Amino acid sequence: MSAVKAAAAHIDWTKLSTSLGLKTETVAALSAFRKRNEEARRVLSDLKEQKTAVDFAHYRKVLKNQAVIDEVERSFKAFKPTSYDVQAQIKSLETVEAKALERAKTTATKVEAELYDLEATLKNIETSRPIEELTVDDVLKSRPEIAEHVDAALAKSKWETKGYNDKFGYVTLF
Repeated sequence: MSAVKAAAAHIDWTKLSTSLGLKTETVAALSAFRKRNEEARRVLSDLKEQKTAVDFAHYRKVLKNQAVIDEVERSFKAFKPTSYDVQAQIKSLETVEAKALERAKTTATKVEAELYDLEATLKNIETSRPIEELTVDDVLKSRPEIAEHVDAALAKSKWETKGYNDKFGYVTLF
């Protein structure tokens, strides 16, 4: 258990929330957990520092009613702290952890698929021919809708492309 405490003490919370690319809801839940954890640790350390011994002899000297002191001392010695069943909270934490793990696995699967697609695209870019080596036939083969558009324009006797002169300027060869 001391190894767990040592590991928990060395968590870099800022790096954890930024470097893993977590969703905003996960980061918010993580920071809320961190705040609750720090508050609980602070309260625990404050309680550990408090003095727990009661000096009944001092109260016997100061107070006249010894019966009250005897009754309080008996009650103090008979006191047994109650233990709480925390299994419900542990089960709740386990379900939250399971949901978080499921979301993380889903995100990891999506990232892996996207990475695979990006690698395939990069390989396609690296192995493609330079644009200087492409011919009109190659372009028409890869994008048949261009040929359809040109054929439709020629059938309507349209010899100019709309917006071409605006973008590239009017050039005449005569």
